Amino acid sequence: MLLLPLVILFSVWCAHAKKDGPRISKFKFDSAPTNFFYFDDTDIILLQEARGNIWRSEDAGENWKVVEDIDEGQAWELWQHPHDNKIAYTLGLKDTHWVTHDQGETWASFETGEVTPSLYKSPLRFHAGDSNKVLLHGLVCKRFGDCEEDTYYTTDGFKSIERLRSDTKGCYFAHSTPLFKTSEDDVDDSRILCIVKGRYSPWAKDSRLVVSDNYFRDEVEPTLAGDRTVQGLIDLATVKGFIVTAAKAENTDELALYVTDDAKEWHRAEFPSNHKVEQEAYTILESTNYSIQVDVMTTKPSNPMGSLFTSNSNGTYFTENIRHTNRNVMGLVDFEKVQGIQGIVLVNVVDNWQEYENTGKEKKVQTKISFDDGRTFQSLTAEKKKNLHLHSVTDLSNIGRVFSSAAPGLVMGVGNTGDYRRDYDEGDLYVSDDAGLTWRKALDEAHKYEFGDQGSVLLAIYDEGPASEIRYSINHGIDWQKADLPGDKVRAKILTTISDSTSLKFVLQGTVGGGSKMEHYIYSIDFNGLHEAKCEEKDFEDWYARRDDDGEPSCLMGHTQSYRRRKADADCFVDEEFKDPQPVYKPCACTDKDFECDYNFIRSGEDKKKCVPVGTLPVPDGQCKSPDDKYLGSSGFRLIPGNDCIRKGSVELDKEIERPCSDSVKAPASGKISHEIINFRADRFKEYFYLERTESSHGEDETVIMRTDTLETYISTDHGKAWKRILEDEDILAIYPHQYLNDVVFFLTGTRKVFYSVNRGKNIESFTAPDYPTRDRLSVIAFHPDRKDWLIWTGAVNCVSSSKGECHSVASYTKDRGDHWETLLRYVRKCEFIKKEGRGGSEQLIYCEQFKDENLEGPLQLLSSENWFADSVTHFNDVVDFATMSEFIIVAARASDQVSLKVDASVDGKTFADAMFPNNFNVPVQRAYTVLDSSTHAVFLHVTVDDREDFEYGTIIKSNSNGTSYVKSVDGVNRNTPGYVDFEKMQGLEGVAIVNVVDNLKDTEEGQAKKLRTLITHNDGAQWAPLMAPKEDADGKRFECDVSNIDDCSLHLHGYTERKDPRDTFSSPTAVGLMMGVGNVGKYLTRKAEGDTFITRDGGITWKAVKKGNYMWEFGDQGSVVVIVEENAPTNIVFYSRDEGLSWTAYEFSDTKMTITDITTVPSDSSRNFLLWGKSGDGSKLATVNLDFSGLYANGQCRNPDDNPEDESGDYELWAPKHPLQDNNCLFGHIAEYHRKKLDADCYNGRKFEHLHMIQQNCSCTRQDFECDYNYEPQNDASCKLVPGLQPLDHSLICKEDPSRKSYFKPTGYRRIALTTCQGGRELEFTSDEIPCPGHEDEVRKDHRGLSGVGLFMVAVLLPALLASAVGYWVWSNWGGKFGRIRLGETGSTFDADSPWIQYPVAVVSAAVAVVVAIPYLVGSVWRTLSSLVGRGRGGRYTTRQSFARGRGDYAVVDPDEDELLGVDDDEEV
Repeated sequence: MLLLPLVILFSVWCAHAKKDGPRISKFKFDSAPTNFFYFDDTDIILLQEARGNIWRSEDAGENWKVVEDIDEGQAWELWQHPHDNKIAYTLGLKDTHWVTHDQGETWASFETGEVTPSLYKSPLRFHAGDSNKVLLHGLVCKRFGDCEEDTYYTTDGFKSIERLRSDTKGCYFAHSTPLFKTSEDDVDDSRILCIVKGRYSPWAKDSRLVVSDNYFRDEVEPTLAGDRTVQGLIDLATVKGFIVTAAKAENTDELALYVTDDAKEWHRAEFPSNHKVEQEAYTILESTNYSIQVDVMTTKPSNPMGSLFTSNSNGTYFTENIRHTNRNVMGLVDFEKVQGIQGIVLVNVVDNWQEYENTGKEKKVQTKISFDDGRTFQSLTAEKKKNLHLHSVTDLSNIGRVFSSAAPGLVMGVGNTGDYRRDYDEGDLYVSDDAGLTWRKALDEAHKYEFGDQGSVLLAIYDEGPASEIRYSINHGIDWQKADLPGDKVRAKILTTISDSTSLKFVLQGTVGGGSKMEHYIYSIDFNGLHEAKCEEKDFEDWYARRDDDGEPSCLMGHTQSYRRRKADADCFVDEEFKDPQPVYKPCACTDKDFECDYNFIRSGEDKKKCVPVGTLPVPDGQCKSPDDKYLGSSGFRLIPGNDCIRKGSVELDKEIERPCSDSVKAPASGKISHEIINFRADRFKEYFYLERTESSHGEDETVIMRTDTLETYISTDHGKAWKRILEDEDILAIYPHQYLNDVVFFLTGTRKVFYSVNRGKNIESFTAPDYPTRDRLSVIAFHPDRKDWLIWTGAVNCVSSSKGECHSVASYTKDRGDHWETLLRYVRKCEFIKKEGRGGSEQLIYCEQFKDENLEGPLQLLSSENWFADSVTHFNDVVDFATMSEFIIVAARASDQVSLKVDASVDGKTFADAMFPNNFNVPVQRAYTVLDSSTHAVFLHVTVDDREDFEYGTIIKSNSNGTSYVKSVDGVNRNTPGYVDFEKMQGLEGVAIVNVVDNLKDTEEGQAKKLRTLITHNDGAQWAPLMAPKEDADGKRFECDVSNIDDCSLHLHGYTERKDPRDTFSSPTAVGLMMGVGNVGKYLTRKAEGDTFITRDGGITWKAVKKGNYMWEFGDQGSVVVIVEENAPTNIVFYSRDEGLSWTAYEFSDTKMTITDITTVPSDSSRNFLLWGKSGDGSKLATVNLDFSGLYANGQCRNPDDNPEDESGDYELWAPKHPLQDNNCLFGHIAEYHRKKLDADCYNGRKFEHLHMIQQNCSCTRQDFECDYNYEPQNDASCKLVPGLQPLDHSLICKEDPSRKSYFKPTGYRRIALTTCQGGRELEFTSDEIPCPGHEDEVRKDHRGLSGVGLFMVAVLLPALLASAVGYWVWSNWGGKFGRIRLGETGSTFDADSPWIQYPVAVVSAAVAVVVAIPYLVGSVWRTLSSLVGRGRGGRYTTRQSFARGRGDYAVVDPDEDELLGVDDDEEV
């Protein structure tokens, strides 16, 4: 027998003689019980105590024995099987675990090998029909910080275990609840649903739902939204007979809930338009067999309240039951259904909801009860008809249900009478024996309570401090008696009994004493023998669960419900242990309440008595041959499934009615484009932003917010067809869309008052900022990527003329969206939240640039803190700027000589490593950097070589995957004075980028103008080549030069340095393979005024001339329509193409000509609406022109692209990009296939979908999968050669940095491109000798297998900064949080000229572009925005085509003057 160091005290003590009281015993434990449960319908209890041991009692807690089959101290978690009362599991601390199949009497161990039960989610999931089927969520860790989330399964109760699937984020059996079956005959009983990582992405935005019936030997991705699959799945839950999954798109906290009742057909759950379901702001409550009940938070998390909703019988349409429900910050809701009785619900609501929401004053809580499933609510009434208010779920004092049990009609609670609920310790114990209809005080003071013997015994113990006695009642709480507890007073922790409340035995867990002398006890309380008699038939009565106002039994779900219940004064016990009370149902005649809206119908009208269609109605086969025909169809109602009301002679709302076919035949497309012109009384559009709905957002709006130079602000919800002025009494000086959430926008005034909306402008609220906005032309508001209500405000202090102190900026923070502010740091330049998906760490991590010693003449220090600067870490003492990116944090700091710069990089936001530039890269003084992009696991950094005004250029160097070791990519890349670089990544395709290079570098040294050429790369900067020119121009004529001679005759495009708006990008992330640009064919790039417009359909390999002259362009419907309009020239015509630029059609949008300065659409380019921004021909009026192309698509929405993608009759084709120098379609070591709509498909794409279909295969490695290693440079023959006089990296250091390494390869001059997945073939990094690490010589000789690709990759990647990235890289790959777009900088906005004292930067995003320009000798202002506007906006005069930036990068610059980023603000610009 296993001897444990426990002192066990056992005593049995009878409180009174037989029949006079319960029998009470106690048992002492040396450490606190942490978890215990009954096996259902038994007296057997299992208990886990804090020291890691499992105990068992066979007699309801009277006697206990330690479980000897489980190793001492190794129990980590005790699990009860929810569907089998004989099985339980003990998960161990290591890889050994235990299972019992006989209620804990014996235990068998099982091993999981390298699999550790998950720490992040419930480790076990169970099958409701077969207790041997269990899923295990586990972690497989190769080393610290390098773990994968996998799911395993057993079909034999863990006698064996197999891996189910890797990269899972949670799995369920479809048959996880007894009410849910996958089919009538359960042929799909093994169906499993899993949320898994994206096909080729670890980010949460790409996670998917997959289903398998054969343990993932095969899997399918179900269609959730119509016939489309959905990405961004974050959660999965089973609720009675339903499965619910939640999806969240990027840039929103709104969730889309999808519901199924058969694991096959899914539908989106629709809530009323004034409510949205947000992440961490909804709670799925205990639901009925025929509906789901959800509480949705309607306020800030700091002042939580909600609204209660109930669904129809298939979970698709929700209606509101009651508002202002009481919630807490943990998401718990004061809601409980009375057990065993249909339709009775207790909720707590906040009566002073408006005051509480606005001021945060104490809640005034009231309790309400419903007897009709939440349709109506009323107050609880106690003696003298006083209102009663009870403590509920948010204030739990016990385990299990709060008010009720299986005892029919018996309900108890702690509370008080009066107008509102008071504190718990001011409450008394109340009881009701008519299911909550009437209440009476049972005992003074708060008590824990429990029900036994089907309500024959009510037990309570004082709960405001230690107690020496228990109280009990055997007549429904009318009279109460006492029984003394043995020994000292006990502080009750838990009072419970078996779950069906049929036993006469109870268990009390409590403590005696305190501090180091605290003792832990379990008390057994047994009422057997208190009555000698067992109840007979005469001792029972028929008790009806619900009665109407006249006292008659009322109907719910088509029947009345009653129980045979022991009379309160019966001198007997029911004494039928483990036998649950059974309800008696009697059917009723059908009434209106027995019907719900049929599928595709919703309630309408003020009284909600009508059901109206919400979509196209289905038509029976063979009917509706003409829209003028009629057919018999749904009335809009159906009998609620499961309702058993009597149909004969009663209401029949579901009787079919005659409907006109015109209601059911989808309206044909008009075949026309429409337009709407709106004029404004102003001189300029100052700024405008799209607040775009995401894929998980509800509604159909396309919202745009705009501000004119008259400080008037307008909103349009229909893409500019109509505008409404908002905040009419306020002068709005800046609009700040939230960096990470499309629904949220802030409006800044000239005062401390700030307005904001969290629902795309539908409702506008305000707060008072701590200070006036900063004067430093910096970002005023910094946003947190995960916490909507966390803000950092940078304000100006002592900056008005009357101030005596020094004008400086102070950063303050709020955690409740401006209700309360605290000072963060003084004398700052800027502060930012750093937490990003994949970076891990504290969500409170903040970086601030602060002047040293709070001296504005001193250097800028870079500080960080994880506790709101109660403590801080100084990373750098003299920085110029820093950039936060999707994968890296890059810091530009002054070198020790105070003349040049140095670059440092961090993966985890805490540890930095110096960047190693190639030794052949000779720049005497590194004066300026521009961080260009990090979206392909490497940093592209532009280092300025010549910074003379008008002659600027530099070299682009590319990093390894932790941003520390750089190799040269391309020389002579053009840059302008503000720091913008002619470099752009193509969106939607990996590894494609375009640059403009200075071809006459020597001539520029002598003062000659730069001659630019355009180059393109298809392998992420490893190789560059000129753009292939088209054979003829837009008029079908040959060019003057020979296009076959690409060195002297190629295509050149005007890039970032010449754009009025740096966010006017060549490409779109949803128009895969398409790019447009303005340029010319020749040897060099000529003036833009001489340029023409070009397009490519294949990622830049071939180009076509579109139109003569300069045109602005916009992609719509994910590339299915492209619209162009002449730039800054009088016109009344746009041209559009529906075949990706092969042909163009003119459309006249106005009778008179206008000057168009911008063309825009939603940032995702998924709309069929566009906006033209401009002025009338004479310049007297501003105007917007909405262009609506919705009428052009005769066949409606295209069919699901994932349905048989190779089917020739489908609407989509599979397209694979390729490298122009390769014969096959391999790019980055694999063949990727993308969905593209066929050119002749007369349908629209609709909402944004995943265009990447699959990685068809990995390819053999070729030269194109490698770039030159550190200190090597490319030769004319594309080989890599060591720079004379330099040394390669010492690869032997990997043996010291990674003790697990056995060997390494000598440098070959090549390193893999970070994106490549190639295998075998020309593995150029392994062509040298393999060298054993010290101590591993014999092992290497024995197996001589050489290093893997990953091994050498670690040599090249991890040497410079192993500590900075070892943990960070795994976190980046596996973190399950929310994805933030690359956020790399911003531009500024100069506001009203009449208010020169204040300037606000406006958040903008540059699409896939440069980030940090750091120029140490300039002390000008830094412009840094809230990048995540990504495509939604820009500030000041940046009002051009893609000001709503689609990309993932942007600029932060240090600028030498006070003018606009691209020049002095010009009144002629719009």
